[in-house]
Amino acid sequence: MTPALASALVPLMRGIDAETAHRIALKALAFGLAGHDSTPDDPRLAVDLLGLHFANPIGLAAGFDKNAEALTPLAKLGFGFVEAGTVTPRPQPGNPRPRLFRLTEDRAVINRMGFNNEGLAAYLPNLAKFDRALCPVGANVGINKEPADPERDYPALVEAVAPLADYVVINVSSPNTPGLRDLQGEARLGGILAAINARVPARPRLFVKIAPDLSADGIAAIVETAIAAGVDGLIVSNTTIARPAGLRSENVTQAGGLSGAPLLAPSTAALRHAARAARGRLVLIGVGGIATGADVLAKLRAGASLVQVYTAFAYAGPALVGRLKRELAVALEAGGFASVAAAVGTDIKEA
Repeated sequence: MTPALASALVPLMRGIDAETAHRIALKALAFGLAGHDSTPDDPRLAVDLLGLHFANPIGLAAGFDKNAEALTPLAKLGFGFVEAGTVTPRPQPGNPRPRLFRLTEDRAVINRMGFNNEGLAAYLPNLAKFDRALCPVGANVGINKEPADPERDYPALVEAVAPLADYVVINVSSPNTPGLRDLQGEARLGGILAAINARVPARPRLFVKIAPDLSADGIAAIVETAIAAGVDGLIVSNTTIARPAGLRSENVTQAGGLSGAPLLAPSTAALRHAARAARGRLVLIGVGGIATGADVLAKLRAGASLVQVYTAFAYAGPALVGRLKRELAVALEAGGFASVAAAVGTDIKEA
């Protein structure tokens, strides 16, 4: 099967509840049933940063493959990098079902999964199987709902995944774990990062994933806290608890984090705030609402060096990856950019 054929079958899954459909899709991917894309990437899409080579800037966001079950088949779809998790120290069932809702008319999803995963003991051997020659891989880590000690648990998680990942992401921004977003405050985040540095002095490249619902001042404070702790970058952003005007789907009243098309504008605005505050001192990864090559370019121009997709991938299927790369190449040429790097932050510089 090819990615295009696998994508043609995606609409058939819409008659199944969203979480069951996701589980079936993940199993199919793990068995290689979505095929692979062996088309060489346009050289203009290549990105080199933090000592890593990305054949293209389009990655898979955390949350799709929480337990690192299907990373190799996912990478073979043409992603420039993949990220697995969020993983917690111990297995966690997450919140009661139903907890994943399609907003089809809005090309969006609401989730309140609650870090459901099989825990670190199951995650590590799966991550170890991934061939990092395919593309860089990230490990996204979080804390259990209870009992939890962030200053203890995040360092232990980073230490455990460090040998197996090219970068590690500290998730302090999911809206579905009570109190988690409070860890984005300067004092708590600074304490967590200090604890990581103390326990893992030779730590891997480190990112912090933040919420789109922060004020510009709140983002600036996180930027300075991250830089002071030697963090390499930020992922902007997680899902939003806001409900933008104009949403039409009946599931809009469900509690949880909103992702997909309605997140494009607020997450890109948050990205611009981060880029202005960072002034080139952090690597930024843009996430939220990407569905076209033009969306990718908008994130790059807002300050991202790399981007990630999730909801559009769930709606469009495996063929999305190749389409985004083709559209991005066209958008770069139309904008007069010789490379991805040439586009990064141009909106900030022109402002």
